Amino acid sequence: MENKNIKESFEKWEEGKVKKSLARFPERKEEFKFDTGEVVQRLYSPLDAEVNYEKDLGYPGQFPYTRGVQPTMYRGKLWTMRMYAGFATAEESNQRYKFLIDQGSMGLSVAFDLPTQMGYDSDDAVAEGEVGKVGVAIDSLADMEILFEGIPLDKVSTSMTINAPASVLLAMYIAVAKKQGVTPDKLRGTIQNDILKEYVARGTYIFPVKPSMRLITDIFDYCSKNVPKWNTISISGYHIREAGANAVEEVAFTLADGIAYVNAALEAGLHIDDFAPRLSFFFNSHNNLFEEVAKFRAARRIWANIMKNRFKAENPKSWALKFHTQTAGCTLTAQQPENNIVRVAIQTLAAVLGGTQSLHTNSKDEALALPTEDSVRVALRTQQIVGYESGAADTIDPLAGSYYVESLTNKIEKEAIELIEKIDELGGAPSAIEKGFIQQEIMDSAYKYQKEIEENQKIIVGVNKFQVEEESPKGLLRVDPEVGSRQKGKIEALKEKRDNEKVKESLEALRKACDGNENIMPFILDAVESYATLGEICGVMREEFGEYKQTVMI
Repeated sequence: MENKNIKESFEKWEEGKVKKSLARFPERKEEFKFDTGEVVQRLYSPLDAEVNYEKDLGYPGQFPYTRGVQPTMYRGKLWTMRMYAGFATAEESNQRYKFLIDQGSMGLSVAFDLPTQMGYDSDDAVAEGEVGKVGVAIDSLADMEILFEGIPLDKVSTSMTINAPASVLLAMYIAVAKKQGVTPDKLRGTIQNDILKEYVARGTYIFPVKPSMRLITDIFDYCSKNVPKWNTISISGYHIREAGANAVEEVAFTLADGIAYVNAALEAGLHIDDFAPRLSFFFNSHNNLFEEVAKFRAARRIWANIMKNRFKAENPKSWALKFHTQTAGCTLTAQQPENNIVRVAIQTLAAVLGGTQSLHTNSKDEALALPTEDSVRVALRTQQIVGYESGAADTIDPLAGSYYVESLTNKIEKEAIELIEKIDELGGAPSAIEKGFIQQEIMDSAYKYQKEIEENQKIIVGVNKFQVEEESPKGLLRVDPEVGSRQKGKIEALKEKRDNEKVKESLEALRKACDGNENIMPFILDAVESYATLGEICGVMREEFGEYKQTVMI
């Protein structure tokens, strides 16, 4: 009866007050739309947001985790303010990490240069011109030792954005900790280790799908026994969104990848509750504040149901979707870069209202260059102001019950589940990638988004409206072009002083392990500790596993 009364009064309001108002003051657009193309309604009411509180929302820290994964969320402690950084050499990046810690950063996040991400040493011909440009160059354990010099690894948590060679960089981190006297069981952090999204959105893959999945499940198994506090994968929607996906696709494709990793681990003989609690996720925080909040809430609810009902996990920690967030790099503009501070602030608020566990905020100048210390400080201060001054962290899930937010949460959940079911019909995420389905969906959404900007249907302040004449930017951070030469010199000196016979033996043992069925991680760790280089270790695996060939989209 109540809904009937609301429907009648709503129709009366539209026919009366709204019609009169529109006659005098027409709305700005004929239709307001989400990036998915669906219409944003003029007003949301109880008719749009029917939820069963116990079933759909519940309480923070318990199934279905819609309202958050911790019982008290930020009232206990704020999210980890984890700033992503790394450039040039290990020495320079080490200084940036110490600066960030001094400024209040709660965790480190390592950006590696392109050769490192692709498993090449800095002296490889293919690395020419790319050494230290988009991240720090790490060629061996010697570089990793410098990178974390003076930073106690039992006191900080570290995230590493590394995928195809994730096993090697994790081994280096474990080895550095051991040299500091820190045992692996005390290490806290995350490796991205998400190869499926590399095939569709980012491109820093090395090996074919099957051996790549073996490496990932070997890490799951090894860490569950030796590095129990380590998050063994960060299943990444961030790059899927950066490539052009909309909010629904970001959730669906990310969780579909998560399903594929769980299936691979189960097929490798692992028990669901031995590895699932250490799965983590990585999402984008885009510009539409309310859609992003709803996206995070929907993702938690979907994953909880997948883990509990589809995979029959029994440990509640296996049901809880924990995630890191990064503000949307693709929304930053080279024009009027100060505007990016405002964009990042909105995206920060969305991540916090959505219940993130960890957050990196982009700097205003990142559409132009690597960020300077001043711009990084402002980006970190943005998080601190939201955390300590805004009140957004004082209560849990403050937008719950909003007709708009609950309607959006339900919409994203429904549409994402439909996409996941479509991927299931195609044989799961790896098969959908091989068939080009996910790539095509992302491409279509990216094209649609760009077309709307070019046709002024979507306004980007400073780009297609409110432009100003601007001088060329000054004071940008530039990486010294001699970084490549310095890294080559380091590798040459390392190879002269290390025990090359021991290196040869460790690489041969790794080669045999690749051919067999043993867990590869201990062999990679042995090679790392003998000071074999990243390129040498990945070179052995390239020879044994082969290299992935991308699906050509026409």
